[in-house]
Amino acid sequence: MSHDVMILRKWTGVIRTADEEAYAAYIDATGLADYAATPGNKGVQMLFRALGDGRSEVSTLSWWQSLEAIRGFAGEDIEVARYYPDDDRFLLERPAYVEHHRVVRRVP
Repeated sequence: MSHDVMILRKWTGVIRTADEEAYAAYIDATGLADYAATPGNKGVQMLFRALGDGRSEVSTLSWWQSLEAIRGFAGEDIEVARYYPDDDRFLLERPAYVEHHRVVRRVP
């Protein structure tokens, strides 16, 4: 892989819209802290999208310098979603897998 290649790891789940603020605080202390502490992580965003029925879609987009760096966060099988002990308190939908994309163009 070229040194300019970046990998996007995308996870999407569903929570109650009323839980957005509490879930964001929980993820700040768990997942986002783990992303930031993992060598090769280049940043992360958390997104909410209200679905209009009392539920919100939540996505995390994390940016990585390599698949090997992702293994440092996710373990050997990088396609499997990583969860934390209190996730069941919030998540209405808990997908088993994440997506990975090669970023082929970007503007700084």
